Amino acid sequence: MPQLPPIDLNMSRLTKDEPIFLDYHSTTPVDKRVAQVSFHYMLNEFGNASSTQHIFGERAAAAVERAREQLASLINAKKAKTVFTSGATESINILLQSLSGKALSKNQRLKVALSPLEHPAVIQTVRKLQEQEKLAPSFLEVDRLGRIDLAQVREMLSAGTDLLCIMAANNEIGNIYPIEEIGRLCDEFDTPFFCDASQAAGKVPIDFDNWNISYLVVSAHKIYGPKGAGALVCKRAMLPKSIVFGGEQEYGVRSGTLNVPAIAAFGEACRLRQEEMSIDEQETARKRDRLKEALLKNIENVVLNGDERSKLSGNLHISIPGIPNDILVTRLRNKVAISTGAACYAGVETPSHVLQAMGLSETEIESAIRIGIGKFTTAEDIDKAASLIVEEIRSIEKILIAPSTGQASAV
Repeated sequence: MPQLPPIDLNMSRLTKDEPIFLDYHSTTPVDKRVAQVSFHYMLNEFGNASSTQHIFGERAAAAVERAREQLASLINAKKAKTVFTSGATESINILLQSLSGKALSKNQRLKVALSPLEHPAVIQTVRKLQEQEKLAPSFLEVDRLGRIDLAQVREMLSAGTDLLCIMAANNEIGNIYPIEEIGRLCDEFDTPFFCDASQAAGKVPIDFDNWNISYLVVSAHKIYGPKGAGALVCKRAMLPKSIVFGGEQEYGVRSGTLNVPAIAAFGEACRLRQEEMSIDEQETARKRDRLKEALLKNIENVVLNGDERSKLSGNLHISIPGIPNDILVTRLRNKVAISTGAACYAGVETPSHVLQAMGLSETEIESAIRIGIGKFTTAEDIDKAASLIVEEIRSIEKILIAPSTGQASAV
């Protein structure tokens, strides 16, 4: 087991000896201001939010309610009910398992229409419930840029659907989807609409109350908050039934002692994103474009993946045909932290279901890398990362192509 670095109680940023972190889609560094809130509720306000017979529990409960309001303000969900969970995956499971169980109690299968580009937490839960004969999925089609055809969405809704599931922004290619328009279609056909906003919340505006969203998922560690905190936001009359039983916390939907330090920090992260999102995202887009221009200038045959006209400001997803992505990522691991795709498979190498659904070639999929930039990325980071990535690509090319013959090397 590798030796852990010493704990830095001063919460200083990464040292210059650390790799440059460009994997913001997998997680974000915790904002120091957010961490201070978490520390406060660990060390000082340590009460149980369900034990309100004394001041310690009352103050903990007040912190939870404040966080609920801060999240609601970020996504305009003031008419909704927010259920705090451990993260997006748990939120997704609570919702889909609950709704499919309700349908099964009526001797029916939950008819779900969904994008094939959804996060594995959605896709795998849907597949498991399908195996259990609790759910019947119908998958939309996407084009080569990962775009959804709203005409097909309308067609599926008109054919009869119990739940439409489309993410607000994709965690690999960074596409931002027209959630407001999709919500209008769901309203027209009176279909509940579930939106995974894990990658979008705090980066692009979201209006839960006015976009006819029925259920929305948010995760703290995607917006400079702590891991282990998330939320399932629901229309007031559409709370799912619990699949975890015990103390009846969170409106009876999610039993268990609330993680007050993480929830309070989650709320603070939401507050900061609401205040700083506009400026931060503009600056992040400039840094992303700076890196993109450097790579396009110095690397031949780069393929830009996803919809460049509607993309998260910090997303750069490219394929470099002829350069195996696993080799590139491995050679960069101690210099620049990037990835080949979603971080949810815990190290299991598998082709991206997102790129496969888009119809990319095997060569493009095997050479695809995901770069995620965020508010703590500096201009110096961008320039250095560009240089290191180009250097490693040229080094790999020399290894794979024998210079004397022009033939592929056996090394």
